[in-house]
Amino acid sequence: MSAEGLGCMGMSQSYGTGDDAESIATIRHALDCGVTFFDTADIYGLGANEELVGRAIAGRRDELVLATKFSMSRVDGVSSINGRPEYVHSACDASLARLGVDHIDLYYQHRVDPTVPIEDTVGAMAELVAAGKVRYLGLSEASAATIRRAVAVHPISALQSEWSLWTRDLESEVLAVARESGVGIVPYSPLGRGFLTGALKSPDEFSDAGDMRATMPRFQGENFDTNMQIVERVRSLAAQKDCTVGQIALAWVMAQGDDVVPIPGTKRRTYLDENVGAASVSLSAGDLATLDSIGAAVGARYAQAHTYGDSPARV
Repeated sequence: MSAEGLGCMGMSQSYGTGDDAESIATIRHALDCGVTFFDTADIYGLGANEELVGRAIAGRRDELVLATKFSMSRVDGVSSINGRPEYVHSACDASLARLGVDHIDLYYQHRVDPTVPIEDTVGAMAELVAAGKVRYLGLSEASAATIRRAVAVHPISALQSEWSLWTRDLESEVLAVARESGVGIVPYSPLGRGFLTGALKSPDEFSDAGDMRATMPRFQGENFDTNMQIVERVRSLAAQKDCTVGQIALAWVMAQGDDVVPIPGTKRRTYLDENVGAASVSLSAGDLATLDSIGAAVGARYAQAHTYGDSPARV
């Protein structure tokens, strides 16, 4: 697949008001630019994002690797996780219908259900592969122990977890176990939900009621100011390389290994072009050492710890 993919979540939720026409144009433009990996989920926009992606790729299905996820649901603002085998099958059928395709290339369990043995969930996912509905299996935000148990049932092709210059939790244990198990890494939010682009100036920018960053501790108050120091250190290197701060941040993620394919999200063609340009940024060993020394973000990833899943990095 391409060196980086496109995360489509923000086209339908979490980052303010969407624009379906521009989002569809962005997906098609991505294909024209050589981006071949597209990521969505059944929870994004409560199904609307899969439908949008389906419309965008109509007539071009053979040009891309299509990934979607299941297990999360939201009713009246309350999230829950379902990893029961029978649900795996019904969720997949619903995603296929919304996407308008006959198979999904990479099917992830979005979050691990702590009430269902991972062996049961992955076993049901493997049945989808046998049925030809899914080609490869993935996990998202799973712990090292869960990965080991999952690959004993069926090969796991990819682990999707947050990983960027300011979110380094994956490196403590999970990354090594994934690589030992032959699991590729798909970092989401490799631009720190926009923070690492250097474009944000103040927490007041998250005034849109639909912008989830307004609730995230690392985007608020003193945390915002402290984390801005990370951006400024990246900015100095970007100036030397004659590129943007975001391109440096993306180049760092891509430099972590050939088994790493980040999925920066955007809903605009202009930002897509900038992200694609990161593949041309060359970082020396010294550059990487400088970036590694910056340090992780201050403040939790979410307003409160999730009560689902099993990854120690989930907050």
